[in-house]
Amino acid sequence: MNKQDPQQRNTLNIRRKIQFHLLLAFYCLLLIGGCAASPPTKKNADFYYKMGLSALNEGDVQNAFVQFQTAMRLDEHNKDVLNSLGLVYLQLEDYDKSIELFQRAVSRDESFSDAYNNLGVVYIKKRQWDNALDAFKRAVDNPLFRSPDRAFFNMGLCYYRIGRYDTAVGSFRDAAMRNSQFPLPFYWLALTYNRTARYGEAAAALTRGLELDPAYAGDRKKFEDNVRKKLPLSEGLEEQDYLDYLDILKY
Repeated sequence: MNKQDPQQRNTLNIRRKIQFHLLLAFYCLLLIGGCAASPPTKKNADFYYKMGLSALNEGDVQNAFVQFQTAMRLDEHNKDVLNSLGLVYLQLEDYDKSIELFQRAVSRDESFSDAYNNLGVVYIKKRQWDNALDAFKRAVDNPLFRSPDRAFFNMGLCYYRIGRYDTAVGSFRDAAMRNSQFPLPFYWLALTYNRTARYGEAAAALTRGLELDPAYAGDRKKFEDNVRKKLPLSEGLEEQDYLDYLDILKY
């Protein structure tokens, strides 16, 4: 029996709604393309791109989809539009389409670290660890990347999944060093230390992650309750992660 959490159900609902918005987007594009007084311009594309970003930040995925599609029709080579539309498809779990869009974005700018990082995230979803690592390494190769902590953290996830625990520790530490208020590296350091029988360090790392995480503010009981709530809905690697957290909480 397949387990389905609320996030999966929400994705299915969004997919249904998107069919209507596809028709709406097509109608809007016909109006734009057929208006002689207002020919498609990059300035118009930027307007729809910003509208899409606003919708995406508010969690309105279907509206963001319409705005980004409209922007891409007006400026099909805009790297930012390609990257943002890729994020929408990522949320819709259409991983192949999101990969295509992120690859198109980096083909426009080989130093586009945000798109490389996003591309790596998709490869993580597809369990393609080597491809993911390559994308994250390309992201951090750019010294101007504004969020290297995210890419180093994601690299750590890949190394953890393929059993390279010492390298994973290094990546998680790199992420924490670049952003001392980022709780996720500490959560995963806890799991990594646990796998290598460094139980005291695992407990300390989890405690630090909980302290930094505003969702818990150090509340171990709240974290444990949340883990136990998610455990029945999880399977495979994620299920083992939750079981490991419950073990670490005992230390």
